[in-house]
Amino acid sequence: MTTERRDWDAASLREDFEKRGIRHVKVGGTDVDGVLRGKLIAPSKAFSALEKGFGFCDVIFGWDIADQLYDNATVTGWDSGYPDALAKIDPSTYRVDPHEPDTAHFLVDFFTPDGKPHPACPRNLLKQVTARAESSGYHAVFSCELEMWIFKESPESLRSKRFGGLTPLSPGMFGYSWLREGQYAELVHDVLDTMKAYDVEIEGFHTETGPGVWEAAILYDDVVRAADKAVLFKTAMKQICHRHGLAVTFMAKWNEKLPGSSGHIHQSLWDSEKETNLFYDGKDPNGLSAKARHYIAGLYHTAPDLTALYSPFINTYRRYVPGLWAPLTASWGIENRTCGLRVITGSQSATRVELRQTAADVNAYVAMAAALGAGLHGITEALELPPETKGDATASGAQGAPLPRTLDQATQKLAESEVARTILGEAFVDHYVRRCDWEVREARKAVTDWELARYFESV
Repeated sequence: MTTERRDWDAASLREDFEKRGIRHVKVGGTDVDGVLRGKLIAPSKAFSALEKGFGFCDVIFGWDIADQLYDNATVTGWDSGYPDALAKIDPSTYRVDPHEPDTAHFLVDFFTPDGKPHPACPRNLLKQVTARAESSGYHAVFSCELEMWIFKESPESLRSKRFGGLTPLSPGMFGYSWLREGQYAELVHDVLDTMKAYDVEIEGFHTETGPGVWEAAILYDDVVRAADKAVLFKTAMKQICHRHGLAVTFMAKWNEKLPGSSGHIHQSLWDSEKETNLFYDGKDPNGLSAKARHYIAGLYHTAPDLTALYSPFINTYRRYVPGLWAPLTASWGIENRTCGLRVITGSQSATRVELRQTAADVNAYVAMAAALGAGLHGITEALELPPETKGDATASGAQGAPLPRTLDQATQKLAESEVARTILGEAFVDHYVRRCDWEVREARKAVTDWELARYFESV
């Protein structure tokens, strides 16, 4: 029941709603943490909102991932009374979940009451950076790979077990397992078929190394649609698992003894006609154009400053240790998976750069906006790319500026970064820094199980 990709208007939507028997409309967008926040509205209200927009309480930009209100936000708060933001439906995002066939799904963009892009809206942020790319004649093509851990648990059992002692979908370390894919064929086929019908087509799906861990490579697309797909994949995957009596997490590091969960972002620039990959140059020994080298240099040189945007949570930095396939320095290399930037070459269609800093907990809108903005900055400033890293980029003494190892370090780098404000705008960076500051302060209050086990009896 996939919806044909097209320019939908009110008339064509009414016709399709009638044909499908649509009775409900679900609308929503992400907050800064990447949580998809939404609500159901009547079809009649949806058609009215297509023209004028509708009110959506801006508290979604005034609270954190656990719905606790920030004490430092300026975009909304008690002083303003948490008013409605203006939400505008993007009709091009029209989808129908085959397991919810009477309900239309739309993503929205958030604006201030006077019609300006809301300074905390991640999707609008990405649209603004994308518009800059398009004005320079560049068409950005992105995709996201997300790793996830699946458990034989429910929302209730997760909490009753305090998220420990969980039963994984399958035991043992069994990466790229043909066997596991067959043993869980019902789940696997549901994921692939449902996602395709939902216009989030999966290019590859396989087990990774660890009990119950899988990776999905989402098919590439225009950068905004690629971010939409990454965001929708996470929520849809949670719903699919729930139907099968399972639970899934996209935490960067859910268990200290097991590998982390990556969320790598592939990217390239094409011409405005979408016919020529501007990163490819067949005459270059490495197949890389000068434009590609400047773009990669932009990612390379801004990596420390933008780490908080790529790695948004306290837990994300549990990956920033040796041996976990996460970069520790600004680094790049051709087909080198130990680098922060893995450059993939070989053909006109496939040449691209893979950002390997990001984990599966990433907010795709924010990270893709930061990465695209950094690449464009590299082109505009004609930044030079240093020599590539050969061998293990995470080894002691490896070249490249060290990446922040904690969220508070990354927040400080972002707060002081002029280039981040140039790329993403003063208002968004200010709000994001405040959000990170809150996250750090909340974490400092926590007493962890590790601390209890280590100190309770011995000190």
